[in-house]
Amino acid sequence: MTSPAAEPASEVPSPPSSRTPVTAVPAPAGRRISGAIWAALAIVYVVWGSTYLGIRVVVETMPPFLSAGGRFVVAGLLLAAIIAWRQGIGALKVTPRQLGSAALVGVLLLLGGNGLVVLAETSIPSGLAALLIAVVPAWVVVLKALFGERPTLGGLAGVLMGLAGLAVLTLPGLTGAVHMGGVLLVVLATLMWSTGSFTSSRLPMPKNPFTASAYEMLAGGLACAALGLFRGEQHGLDLGEISTRSWVAWAYLVLFGSLIAFTAYAWLLQTAPLSLVATYAYVNPVVAVLLGALILGEALTLPIALGGAIVVLGVGLIVSTERRG
Repeated sequence: MTSPAAEPASEVPSPPSSRTPVTAVPAPAGRRISGAIWAALAIVYVVWGSTYLGIRVVVETMPPFLSAGGRFVVAGLLLAAIIAWRQGIGALKVTPRQLGSAALVGVLLLLGGNGLVVLAETSIPSGLAALLIAVVPAWVVVLKALFGERPTLGGLAGVLMGLAGLAVLTLPGLTGAVHMGGVLLVVLATLMWSTGSFTSSRLPMPKNPFTASAYEMLAGGLACAALGLFRGEQHGLDLGEISTRSWVAWAYLVLFGSLIAFTAYAWLLQTAPLSLVATYAYVNPVVAVLLGALILGEALTLPIALGGAIVVLGVGLIVSTERRG
């Protein structure tokens, strides 16, 4: 498949601009990627790697979908307020088709991709969840192939390695060491997240990626909250019984995980090659596993270590092939 290297020289993460292109523009092979893109990637690399730990702490005393819904709605409202303050209320205006596209992507990314992970982390370690999610770039290659973009030999080999690693990572669930339902939920979440990421570049999204991010978070957050209510998570919920550390972790997820990192990710989806954006998936697990082991004392078993290494190598092969294409 092709591997454009985008360098929107005049586009930087802040402030939002209505001139931001809707989709990444392919650049000549070998063209240098802008510093703004690398800065946004760094935020996604580090902050999202730490969110797995934050989610695990939140669900200790908070219901999964209601906590996720509240997190994204609050973050979406904050981002919308910042946009209105910096750019004027007109910056939030979108067409019905753009609003529908942003809502669809938000539901895929945040209800399907993130919400299922939150639910899964009530039964599996945060490090394992992060390693399972590392297979996302492999699904992106598969989706591109389904839409007519032929994968390179390196990309195909990376996909096969990623799927092999995914199989090894499921062993703790098959042996009963980890709840298999949680493992399957994360695998489904990777499919939903990959679909949302892939779809976002092919729909009529709002031209301002920050506006798109705000509507995505609001739609995804409302969908998470609705599912939480449907599951009855509000029954027996006592805010006084929620621990202080769960509140702190929730606030961290709102500010850093949602408002800052998700916004950076949404900007990257519209300004950088998708294959490059997907590289966060093999950096996040390293951060997540280290934090889970150091702070929560999560065990690093042989299947998790071996499967994670295979997935990371496969993703690295995909990314290196994409960058050369």
